[in-house]
Amino acid sequence: MTQPLIDHLARAATFYRDQLLSSPHAIAYLKSRGVRGDTAARFRLGYAPAGFQALRASFPDYGDPALQTAGLVATNDAGRRYDRFRDRVMFPILDDAGDVIGFGGRVLAGDGPKYLNSPETPVFQKGRVLFGLTQAADAIAATSTVFVVEGYLDVVSLAQHGVQNAVATLGTATTGQHVERLLSLARQVVFCFDGDDAGRRAAARALEVCLPHVTDAVSISFLFLPREHDPDSFVRAKGADAFHDLATEAASLEGFFLANAMRGSSLEHAEGRARLVALTKPGLQQIVAPALLRRLLDALALHTRFTAAELAELCDLQN
Repeated sequence: MTQPLIDHLARAATFYRDQLLSSPHAIAYLKSRGVRGDTAARFRLGYAPAGFQALRASFPDYGDPALQTAGLVATNDAGRRYDRFRDRVMFPILDDAGDVIGFGGRVLAGDGPKYLNSPETPVFQKGRVLFGLTQAADAIAATSTVFVVEGYLDVVSLAQHGVQNAVATLGTATTGQHVERLLSLARQVVFCFDGDDAGRRAAARALEVCLPHVTDAVSISFLFLPREHDPDSFVRAKGADAFHDLATEAASLEGFFLANAMRGSSLEHAEGRARLVALTKPGLQQIVAPALLRRLLDALALHTRFTAAELAELCDLQN
């Protein structure tokens, strides 16, 4: 039964919310990031105190096994229980029904990872969940467009500044389940990445995951921000209109596929052109959208001096 876990997570979210309202340094952090009170309330942000067993105040039966199953507490080598989240701003992660199924926590001071997610539980699987979807659902439905970012604060800040149709992948790599869910929600999916090398590597991984799922009825594109910005800092500095303007310059899936494959390839020589074919072959074999595949073969033909038919044969494409 998962309902006891849902009940515990809901109670923890209420506890964290109450703690935020009485924590000057957590409030100061959110203010420093430009998060207004109404935005914090909309996303049900909270604060996990620094104490090792602060949750005991809300859960008198701190030894309840369901607390550990829900990912709220852990046990050390000596068998002593402690709160998993300590001195962190808390971002509740919701399911489609609006129930809390997990948390992301941003540390305010001290050691530990900057962000900590709930562990995998019977109700929470990171590879399936999108943060902010509950809040973004109406805007996604109205626009048939969804922006996909990497961080909790990216979603919160974009929403506060008027970009309501953004979700995040919990700071984890995009999965096939993420892509399937996104494509079930919107006809246009725009992945947003930082413009640095790490952002481009993350985009390349997302591209690989998307290829088996994209159809000719949808659009997937890749938006790269200026190197000095992430979505949070960009929208705070320049506003929603500038973000939307930049989004019009997002690279199409086919454009990014080709550009990514051609990076570092010299097409002046036969060896370089052959290398380009070899690099693109695994991706081409994943594509099930016939029109997309045809456009890519035609574009590759221009760069490799093979015909589209020859490329299809070289890449062992059946369609």
